[in-house]
Amino acid sequence: MQRADYFSSDIILENDFVLLRPLLETDFENLLHFSINEPNIWKYSLVSADGAENLKNYLEIAITAKLNKTEYPFIVYDKIKKQYAGSTRFYDINFPFETIQLGYTWYGKDFQGTWVNKNCKYLLCEFVFEKLNFLRLELRADALNEKSIAAMKSIGCTVEGILRSNMPTRNDLIRRDSIVLSILKDEWFNTIKLQLLTQLKRYNTNIL
Repeated sequence: MQRADYFSSDIILENDFVLLRPLLETDFENLLHFSINEPNIWKYSLVSADGAENLKNYLEIAITAKLNKTEYPFIVYDKIKKQYAGSTRFYDINFPFETIQLGYTWYGKDFQGTWVNKNCKYLLCEFVFEKLNFLRLELRADALNEKSIAAMKSIGCTVEGILRSNMPTRNDLIRRDSIVLSILKDEWFNTIKLQLLTQLKRYNTNIL
């Protein structure tokens, strides 16, 4: 299969703990309780999904981007709790340069700091480097988002630097600094894959 063909089909990534499938408009019902009860999830997000109307807008933007083949959003399902946990997506997909960005990641509070994120990141990295054969996976975050930055570092991402005043926030008077992290294909195969598998074994052994 050609690289571009993956993004024209349904990408399903799963193991015994999590499942990632394409985000759909009908997932409004699956995610609404997060929007109503946990609005702080999107404190650092450029596109908020707090409240029903914002969630509709969030889904519309994500699915339009998927149709335009500029992004590929997933919904995340926790197989252990048998509940939807959140969402993540690929974006800035650059086939000629063999690079891709991973972001827009959020989970409900009951799924944060659990087995969900590391299992998802493993499956997503495996797909990028072993199916797409891309050379670089990039991740970014608001430089103030300490929890997100710590999570990215914990899977082996390398901090490359800060893009100062990189983009606007939802507050028109404030621009954010963005931290840039990455994983390279050689790093995945040489060290990070094994490190992440070791972490997952520790997490997952205690679950099953």
